[in-house]
Amino acid sequence: MKDNVNHPAHYTAGRVECIDALAAATTGLEGIEAVCTANAIKYLWRWKRKNGIEDIDKAIWYLERLKKELLDAEDTK
Repeated sequence: MKDNVNHPAHYTAGRVECIDALAAATTGLEGIEAVCTANAIKYLWRWKRKNGIEDIDKAIWYLERLKKELLDAEDTK
């Protein structure tokens, strides 16, 4: 039976769920850095199973936002 709330197919690859991978990938990150990193990974994770190019575009948007945040932080040093 499909469980689109607890275990949606587009967030499961093999035995790994995206939420678990995101927890590992964002360890040590905080705030906007964690948000942008997690969302970029999330959209890359599901692009083939859900929204195709739209999800790739969303991942790129989050990566560009992360880059802007990092560059802005460097400029304020």
